[in-house]
Amino acid sequence: MKEAIFYEKLEGEDVRCGLCNQLCRIRPGKRGLCRVRENRDGVLQTLVYGKLVAMHIDPIEKKPLYHFMPGHLSYSIATAGCNFRCLHCQNADISQISAQKDFIPGETVEPERVVAEALAAGCKSVAYTYTEPTIFFEYALDVSRLAEERGLKNVFVSNGYMTEEATRTIEPYLDAINIDLKGDDDFYKKVCGARLDPVKRTIQLMWSLGIWVEVTTLLIPGYNDSDQQLREAAEFLAGVSPDMPWHVTAFYPTYKLKDAPPTPARTIRRAAEIGRDAGIKYVYGGNIPGEDEDTSCPACGETLVERFGFRVARNGVVEGKCPNCGQEVAGVW
Repeated sequence: MKEAIFYEKLEGEDVRCGLCNQLCRIRPGKRGLCRVRENRDGVLQTLVYGKLVAMHIDPIEKKPLYHFMPGHLSYSIATAGCNFRCLHCQNADISQISAQKDFIPGETVEPERVVAEALAAGCKSVAYTYTEPTIFFEYALDVSRLAEERGLKNVFVSNGYMTEEATRTIEPYLDAINIDLKGDDDFYKKVCGARLDPVKRTIQLMWSLGIWVEVTTLLIPGYNDSDQQLREAAEFLAGVSPDMPWHVTAFYPTYKLKDAPPTPARTIRRAAEIGRDAGIKYVYGGNIPGEDEDTSCPACGETLVERFGFRVARNGVVEGKCPNCGQEVAGVW
């Protein structure tokens, strides 16, 4: 265990966690909604510091991040737990396991080992992913500081529910983030156990701080794939910046939404069209190989980065620009 950061002590040894926008009030002996932060006699403890349930080497495109050093490998880590309760969670075996059992799974791994293994594997970044990195923030912060010192980049794959204080604390070490924009507020309340506005604020703040941001929306038929919902999401993102890539991704039945059908390719194409009509320069299809995977120049239309699945076949961006017309291509190249 390790004492958590971002909490305040209340009367009667209660504490208020200020790490994410759930803002849990936690009584002595109880845990927050994430199930991995516990009040021990008025002191909030994180139960997952260094307790990794996943350590993998992934292409950065899997996060997905398409405009952040394409083609490089990222050392990906996660602990158990999550501050959402998404009915369609693709990693429920590790994100929700601590809510189902009394113990916290994981292998104790010191930050130095993560960085050493990332470097030995030829990775250029560390990705905090699979589950929500906010819930293991103290560990992610320590790893990211060490990673930066050793020349590695740091990447979050997040639901975007962290508080402003947490965002500003990680900002000096965070190079890129993919944030889920899951749907409208009704979707967040019914499917995720959260709200939309804090996510939108995080997207805006991250972009304003100069962190490279890409956004993913997993399209679930009948839940968040109406033209109105897609248009609202696209217009919001374009309003933050038309340079921010938007990944519209296909859903496959899983966890507690096994009765929902898979997303058809035509829905991905329609969402991509709505995104472009809203002014977003870079819209990508996900989970359906061959659907809007390439990066094209927003000025002349030249295909700059060719992809298939998580593989980069060709990267033609030269010093951040289109070699055909000289147009700057947003991202970290």
